[in-house]
Amino acid sequence: MNFSHINWLDDNGYFKPPIMLYIMLAFIARGWCVFIASLTQASDRAGLVALIYPQKSDFLLALAAGAGALLLYGLVIAERKRKLVWLIPLFNQFRWLLVVLLLVDGGLLLQRLVHNYFLFNWSFGLDALFLFWSLLYIAKSKHLRYYLNDWRTESVTE
Repeated sequence: MNFSHINWLDDNGYFKPPIMLYIMLAFIARGWCVFIASLTQASDRAGLVALIYPQKSDFLLALAAGAGALLLYGLVIAERKRKLVWLIPLFNQFRWLLVVLLLVDGGLLLQRLVHNYFLFNWSFGLDALFLFWSLLYIAKSKHLRYYLNDWRTESVTE
């Protein structure tokens, strides 16, 4: 018998969300993270945003793409509470919504590359590497697959 997946379960026997899922959602919503961090700067709120996103349009598009990540994070919270059963059909499309958000983020990376005249920057390389790893994780992760199928199977049994 294989009990290696026992640490993926919570006290109620449901699959816990993978840590990598939280990291991917924070990565996609990094525009919002920069925005919230800039609110803590009392002297120069736009300075931090301009440091990370030199072009204002890049920042606004990052906020728009990050709004989808906030929606997916809300779905994760709803799944953990298991009270809003009307969200199950939307949660069943979670994997595809996550892939679409990663592809949109890849498009934003391409736009940032164009604004930088295709000059190499370590942040661009790391963003591209993380996008690739995230798409590979979505395709191959057993933990993510079990987690996304857990709420679907509960609705069938009830």
